[in-house]
Amino acid sequence: MEKKQKKKFFDAVLNFVEKTGNALPHPVTLFAIAALLVLIFSYIGHLAGWSVIHPGTKETITVNNLLTIEGLHRIMTEMVPNFTGFAPLGIVLVAMLGIGVAEYSGLINSSIKMVVLYSPKKLLTFTIVFAGIMSNIASDAGYVLLIPLAGIIFHAAGRHPIAGMVAAFAGVSGGFSANLSISTLDPMLSGLSQEAARILDPNVVVLPTSNYYFMVASTFVISGVGTWITEKIIEPRLGKYEGEAVSDESTDLGKNERKGVLYAAIASGVIFAIILIGIIPGNGFLRAMDGSFLTSPFITGIITVLFVLFVVAGIAYGIGAGTIRSDNDVVMGMESSMKSMALYIVLAFVAAQFVSFFNWSDLGIIIAVKGADFLKSTQLNMTMMVILFVLLSGFFNLFVGSASAKWALLAPIFVPIFMTLGFSPDLAQAVYRIGDSTTNIISPMMSYFALIIAFIRKYDKDSGIGTIISLMVPYSIGFLIVWTIMLVLWIAVGIPLGPGATIFYTP
Repeated sequence: MEKKQKKKFFDAVLNFVEKTGNALPHPVTLFAIAALLVLIFSYIGHLAGWSVIHPGTKETITVNNLLTIEGLHRIMTEMVPNFTGFAPLGIVLVAMLGIGVAEYSGLINSSIKMVVLYSPKKLLTFTIVFAGIMSNIASDAGYVLLIPLAGIIFHAAGRHPIAGMVAAFAGVSGGFSANLSISTLDPMLSGLSQEAARILDPNVVVLPTSNYYFMVASTFVISGVGTWITEKIIEPRLGKYEGEAVSDESTDLGKNERKGVLYAAIASGVIFAIILIGIIPGNGFLRAMDGSFLTSPFITGIITVLFVLFVVAGIAYGIGAGTIRSDNDVVMGMESSMKSMALYIVLAFVAAQFVSFFNWSDLGIIIAVKGADFLKSTQLNMTMMVILFVLLSGFFNLFVGSASAKWALLAPIFVPIFMTLGFSPDLAQAVYRIGDSTTNIISPMMSYFALIIAFIRKYDKDSGIGTIISLMVPYSIGFLIVWTIMLVLWIAVGIPLGPGATIFYTP
């Protein structure tokens, strides 16, 4: 009886989350509403005489009323420049053009297969979680390919296939922010962080590599935690698989795929050799004119490097595997990636207007200073600030799935607050990424949640939302606790978050 009551309560909570999330407007609509609210509050703030002393310049900042004739003219004349000058837009589109070629040719899929298939059996779980994290280089590949593949591989190894699938899901979605490479998420978030930081300081630059060191280390930590949870909690709970599903799919690489991988490896090796020649010598051609590495075109132009790498490797794979026969196929790969970015472009247009209105009104500075003053009055230490912001980000993630959409809303508020308290935009972004990633796997609003249910029902026809969330909660809690502790220790030791990315900020 007690077990049934707990199940009913759990289902009721899930139903509440699902209904609440479904009741929210589309993210594009949310930004449109937010932009309208900025206009309204700029009028209210102007009438009320809201003001603060700028912590850097010591100037008195008042609210700029945008509901004036001058404000209307500015909105009309700068709507297009707001969109075309939106920092994340061009960076993301260029990165996706390169990734599109690699994905279209089959390189991404074959790479994931290789990582999973050719690892030692003792490291199978670790490899599955690790491959899930790494699959985020090409956004959808992990969900579509790796998760069902993990179930097949676990089944063939005599282990419960659902355990393999949830381990892969934990890596793909729960470890979304970690990686050994710069992914499409990095330029998205760094562009938004930079826009938000420039509310206080117009000279701040936030690079796509701003969290790179921390995310590389996180890749191995999260892979380890995911492995332990799978083998110590999930598999004992699931027990032995006694279902009727038979794994008959071929998971091995074909002859053409192997040839394609070889060609891609050779091409990538040539690119990496050129990069090393350009950055290792003090006067290397990829260093800055003064010999600096942190301000070099290699670091500041990392998206260009990734674009070239993915295009060259993708073409090389395609030639070897026979999936690319002419330049038309290369263009089709780029075209297909742009089709997948249609929603992001629409979202970027509305988000760009919201961010611009927010900057023009100076509400961001006023909220940041007032918020920082409040936090100072509470005498919260750095650890408590990090924990609270992680939890807040994770809570928002239960209702709004898009990482960039949430950060576009939160960054203009929290990045300046962190800066006024002496913490860098890079740190604020890293804190956000932990909260955003760790609750992905328990949010029914996550866009691929329905797909995961369909995959798991292959092995358990009675499974549903409650089944999946109950399996993923241990990962969510484990990732949240370990990742937050890791960041707190990282800050305490004072290790840079990425190349040239400091933890503290001095105006």
